[in-house]
Amino acid sequence: MSERFDTLFAGMSEETAMETLLKPPAELKNPGLKYLAATRLGACQSPESLQRLLAAGANDSDDLYERITRRKALEALGRRKDRSALPVLLAALQADDEPTVVNAADAIARLSTPLNKEEQTALLQALQGPDNQRRAVLQAFCRLGMNDASGQIDRCRNDSNPLVAGAAHAYAIRVLGDQQGLHPLVEQLRDDNPGRRRAAVIDLGDAGRIEALAALIRCPVSMPLRAKSAFQMATRQTGAVDPDATDLLKELLQDDPRQLNLDGIPETAAEPEAIKEGLQHRDEARQYAAAKALMAMPRAAQLDQIDALRSSLGSDYGVHYLLASCTGLLELHERSDLVRDALAETAPQYAKSRIAGAWSCLRLQLRDQTSLLEEVGRSHPWQPLQWSCREVALLLS
Repeated sequence: MSERFDTLFAGMSEETAMETLLKPPAELKNPGLKYLAATRLGACQSPESLQRLLAAGANDSDDLYERITRRKALEALGRRKDRSALPVLLAALQADDEPTVVNAADAIARLSTPLNKEEQTALLQALQGPDNQRRAVLQAFCRLGMNDASGQIDRCRNDSNPLVAGAAHAYAIRVLGDQQGLHPLVEQLRDDNPGRRRAAVIDLGDAGRIEALAALIRCPVSMPLRAKSAFQMATRQTGAVDPDATDLLKELLQDDPRQLNLDGIPETAAEPEAIKEGLQHRDEARQYAAAKALMAMPRAAQLDQIDALRSSLGSDYGVHYLLASCTGLLELHERSDLVRDALAETAPQYAKSRIAGAWSCLRLQLRDQTSLLEEVGRSHPWQPLQWSCREVALLLS
């Protein structure tokens, strides 16, 4: 997801980032600029910036700032997708810093090139570590489509930690063609723990089986996370979206809280303070429950609540998104300016609000937005937003 935020770092030039990245922290007034520089270079293309990232990725200093910079450099190397980074990434798997190993494994997966036997063995050795590290190794094998002849990954399907077992199930489904793992992953979508629900959504995306799409779209975790996995499941090898998935994708992207599986989630009272508090909850399911409560209020109260929330929490990314979504779902023509603003918002952190704005344009029949919808549908790199705008523009024409 970090690519969506590249514009936030555009103020630092490539030259400044290269100069900053390898400076000792003590020589910088703000040592945090080092890991900002690493993130910046992940969006660059020059051989010189790649060499700086390789050097930072190989730096095994115990200094905290250097450790964080190394993690960011490894992540950036994954984004660069240059196989020459592989030796540095494999060496980083031996670090005693769990986030470093996780980022190295993630970056190896992003290279999109299967490993030879020796390289696979080095990756498998990282299974001997904390659970987050083990999960990253399992995901790398799954995403690279590599068959583990040693059987170590298959044994992880019985792990007591569902985050480890889930990643192993995804591997078995995608690489070995064993569909038995679908059932426990679908069941985990209903887990009381939001982290486990999110993990199940990710694992189902890695598994890539369209049969689980109907269950996935109703899981109360963030829409962008569900959308990423849903498009993985629905996109054919040709790059085209499976026509059988179109209606489910539309349902997901319109994201009606009333259609989500909120069983077991405490109901939010249809009262202003309760809704305001719920919309700011860390668990997305509680946010959706609050949005559902707003949708149950009388129309005049809905308008007042939206106005109050827009005034007090309008810059909160999650609240901004849910207000743009609810305005369309409730067909509140009186607040169509909110929808137009959401669709026009180009700051990357509001990209999901643009999806809400697009589908709200359809419900409110805002045909004056067709040109913008067509433009975003042609040019935006994020598939869920691009696809939404194309679909809405077609339906409005």
